[in-house]
Amino acid sequence: MSSTAPAWLSHARDRNWRCAEPSTQAWEFHRGLPGYAPTPLISLPSLAIELGVAHVFAKDESLRLGLPAFKALGASWAVHRALQGRTETGVATLVTATDGNHGRAVARFARLAGHKASIVVPPGVHPDAVRAIADEGASVTAVTGDYDDAVAAAARLAAETGGILVQDTAWSGYEEIPGWIVEGYTTLFAEVDDQLDAAGLAAPDLALVPAGVGSLLQGALMHYRAKATDVQTTAIASVEPFAAACMAPSLSAGRPVTVTTQPTVMAGLNCGTPSTLAWPYIDQGLDAAIAVSERADVEAAYDLAALGVAAGPCGASGLAAARSALTGPGAAERRRHLGVDSDSIIVLVITEGSAANPVPPLNTVRATPAPTG
Repeated sequence: MSSTAPAWLSHARDRNWRCAEPSTQAWEFHRGLPGYAPTPLISLPSLAIELGVAHVFAKDESLRLGLPAFKALGASWAVHRALQGRTETGVATLVTATDGNHGRAVARFARLAGHKASIVVPPGVHPDAVRAIADEGASVTAVTGDYDDAVAAAARLAAETGGILVQDTAWSGYEEIPGWIVEGYTTLFAEVDDQLDAAGLAAPDLALVPAGVGSLLQGALMHYRAKATDVQTTAIASVEPFAAACMAPSLSAGRPVTVTTQPTVMAGLNCGTPSTLAWPYIDQGLDAAIAVSERADVEAAYDLAALGVAAGPCGASGLAAARSALTGPGAAERRRHLGVDSDSIIVLVITEGSAANPVPPLNTVRATPAPTG
């Protein structure tokens, strides 16, 4: 189906639903890696004033374990677990499809472990991102079609060559490794808790999470909807480009659906099908799905850069979504749905830096690729 997602879809989540507490093993693993440090949680008071809240923080993933995106968290843990479970000896080849950052992270941690990587990319991945993957020593295969086609090609390649598929989306029969990737992402939200606590603040009232296939979103929901936590008031909103928005159509259908995607500056979010592993968490725990225009996203990236946060287009999407949801006509109703008021704390997950995916000049970006539904 075509992507006909609205700019805003409120979702009546089940407020009695709780999920299992995420394992702490991934965070313990990350803290033992050379060069590990929590990424910054940056206070942005001017945006708090603009959005009419008490605090806005940017969780800046522009330098995570030496890479320019949060993907290093999931890839490092999944590569570790996948190689740990091998019975064969010798050099393995890790295979994945990517819009850029995940593939580079898999290639990096495969190389550090003394193994090879074979990365499949769909059209639209920035040439700099492709070069960065190759510079990690990986072989890169370009395919036609879209991200879903690249995922299928990577799965075939792994099966044909005996490689280990380390894909950040799940489907029936392929869930263990994507599950490890999601476990890796929960480190990000555990860090946010510690950083807010150190600042004398409570958990966020709203977290805006960029969503491709939904694995990072699943990590957020696992963290904030866990049985053992009292933090059930945090609203979670997914963020996608209009050009590739599959969350709202899936929520409306009550099941994961595949949408036809179009090119977008938010290349890492150019995914047309939610992960089957993430879907139950999204269906039960998400508060809203937000889609943003190319223009609003790039404007947000330049505004964040002026405040000292070098966000790439995917990373800037949370600010574009916050502006869309919390200001303008109809904002009062949307704010009520999210539980946001003048005392609220908002966290923007800045998933990548501009070094990972450069921000195009504003005058080259089309104004508003509006939804049709």
